[in-house]
Amino acid sequence: MSITPKIPVVSKSIIVPFILVTSLFALWGFANAVTDPMVNAFKKVLELSNTQASWVQMAFYGGYFCMALPAAMFMRKYSYKVGVLIGLGLYAGGALLFYPAAITEKFWFFCLGLYVLTFGLAFLETAANPYILAMGAKETATQRLNLAQSANPIGLLAGLLVAKFFVYDNLQSDDIVDFGALDEAKRAMIRVADLAVIRDPYVVLGLVISAVFVLFLVNKMPQSKEEGTMPSLGSTFSKLAGNSKYVLGVLAQILYVGAQIMTWTYIYQYAEAIDLANVDVAGYEKVDVFSYQFLAFILFTIGRIVGTAMLRFMSSGKLLMFFAILAVGFVTGAIFIEGMFGLYSVVGISFCMSLMFPTIYGIALNDLTEEQSKVGSAGLVMAIVGGALLPMLQGMIIDAGGNGVADTTIMGVSEVNFSFILPLVCFIYIAWYGMHIFKKHEVKIIE
Repeated sequence: MSITPKIPVVSKSIIVPFILVTSLFALWGFANAVTDPMVNAFKKVLELSNTQASWVQMAFYGGYFCMALPAAMFMRKYSYKVGVLIGLGLYAGGALLFYPAAITEKFWFFCLGLYVLTFGLAFLETAANPYILAMGAKETATQRLNLAQSANPIGLLAGLLVAKFFVYDNLQSDDIVDFGALDEAKRAMIRVADLAVIRDPYVVLGLVISAVFVLFLVNKMPQSKEEGTMPSLGSTFSKLAGNSKYVLGVLAQILYVGAQIMTWTYIYQYAEAIDLANVDVAGYEKVDVFSYQFLAFILFTIGRIVGTAMLRFMSSGKLLMFFAILAVGFVTGAIFIEGMFGLYSVVGISFCMSLMFPTIYGIALNDLTEEQSKVGSAGLVMAIVGGALLPMLQGMIIDAGGNGVADTTIMGVSEVNFSFILPLVCFIYIAWYGMHIFKKHEVKIIE
């Protein structure tokens, strides 16, 4: 009796290239996590409104939208390795721009650095996923990608820890209740010191990315047999536009990324509102928001593990619907429950979000041909623009009564609580999308 040899998830011959590409998942997770707290940091240091500070996310996630399709087109013509090298170069360059930005003290300069940085991330995300899939047998491709994606939460946690211990804990402006009340000379001195604190992690990150660039440059990377193909874009776009599962999936991805970034960005303003409400309470200790954000990332990691396991027993559309419905419950709590229990609800949202990005990604591309998937995947990366647009809208809601976070009430709750109406709408649509996919596409397969 012959025994069929077990196909390895990662061949020993490409273990080093696999590790190098897997490191990219952690690197863009780090960039995401370290940037979210910067919205509140810039707001305090440069005395911005919530809407103005949200330009941090507009620059960061807007870069994905502008560069995802050009990156995909480039890598269809050239190699994945060249695409990765360009991505790393732009990533490092954007991070290093924080040095001159801190010298000029110009907010737009920092935003420019983030914009260039995410040009690089768009290249990396567009290249890394298909590159990992191509590194071995098709039978183990999904397992290989899940293994590589496990590095992403590691980057998220590392980025948050750096933001807390190397940025927030050293910001002088964060320890002053009314920074704007200080005289101009004192504010200018603190501003210079705080902008240097914000600058340093990005400069170090730029140097680390430069070292990773060298590692990719000197290592021989496997080539994909599919590289170099260039299908007709006109017909591909036409077929994608006519695929309702894909089009609705892109919209779901836009709303998901927007909801994720809103939740992870405005948890800081949410905690600030709790502090303001209790500032006169004797013995009250300020909310350690980083601990709650860290817990949110832990729940996000656990949710991804649990969700991936559940996918073995439940269809992706149905599971997506259940996770989104649970998210609706948590967001409703964040809106209408003020105080610490509302903050617990904000933290709980992360567990529900964990499964959404890869599940929507897989559903949207499931029925596409190989050539359509190459362009279609770029569309799903471009959907990250939701992280640029929706946080700005939420910032506008928070600014409804002034530049504070609880200047007025809307429907009986503070403006920062009410602003979570936007993630609520996003999750309602995602729940509907999951139900639509299950009833229209998956039930037939099960039957």
